[in-house]
Amino acid sequence: MALTSVQSFYSPEDSKAVIELLDKHEDSALIVAGGTFLHGLVSRGLLSGIEALINIQKLGLNKIDISSDAINIGATTLLGQLKNCPEVKEQAWLGAIKDAMEYPPTQIMNSGTVGGSISSSCPFFDFPVSLLALDGNVQAEGSSGSRDIPLEEFFAGLFENSLGSNEFVTGVRIPVPAGSTTSAFIKMETNANDLAIINVAVCLSMSGTGDCEQARVFLGGGVGESPVRSPSAESALVGTKVDEEAIEKAGEAVLNDLDPLSDHRASAEYRKAMGKVLLKRALASAMQRLS
Repeated sequence: MALTSVQSFYSPEDSKAVIELLDKHEDSALIVAGGTFLHGLVSRGLLSGIEALINIQKLGLNKIDISSDAINIGATTLLGQLKNCPEVKEQAWLGAIKDAMEYPPTQIMNSGTVGGSISSSCPFFDFPVSLLALDGNVQAEGSSGSRDIPLEEFFAGLFENSLGSNEFVTGVRIPVPAGSTTSAFIKMETNANDLAIINVAVCLSMSGTGDCEQARVFLGGGVGESPVRSPSAESALVGTKVDEEAIEKAGEAVLNDLDPLSDHRASAEYRKAMGKVLLKRALASAMQRLS
């Protein structure tokens, strides 16, 4: 299936030009960079009205800036760049991103972008789930200026986001947590190149005495039209040492928050069962990073 409706292709060199093009073409325009998911959207019949493609690769958004309070990742940063970032490789609190970058094939790592992974609002992708666990924010720009959107508010449904009509994603911001924090991500797939049957990301902040002060648990890959948070599992973890007993209780608790779908990859029942299994494995992996 081809994208036959496209009549124009633009490569603007600044954000103002991008916004002007979005104003001009309105709903018939699509922002692209790596373009790795274009086929997936076309095959699902989601781009039938697209007449203009706006390539943002010339905007200089392919940088990773690290400060004492946040990591800012530009929208056109390649997933491969992110994987090779020293902080992602070495720091326990970024473990969920490190883990998520182990799954995509080389072709995707060398062309897929951070912004595209987020903007697509595909519930089967991996990076957004890891970013949710780390309390990430989407950075967007439009005619009204720039704004940060909590990632939990960004996803509005299946392949839908909360961007305004002339807004586009310029990057993501991950706040640096205080104290001892660790995270992990794990995914189940049918083969090395497939979308997730189910995936799980966790982030745990521990006190000086080894108790869990804060927990964030998110699941994606067919659990809903957008990734799902599990407050039940989080409550089961806070105040504990996150030992085997606490991990088992969190695994049972996560079932309260899961109502997955059935499709050609897996049944709802199977997804629910594996959600419990993968959560326990992710928690064990996160805790191992602290030691």
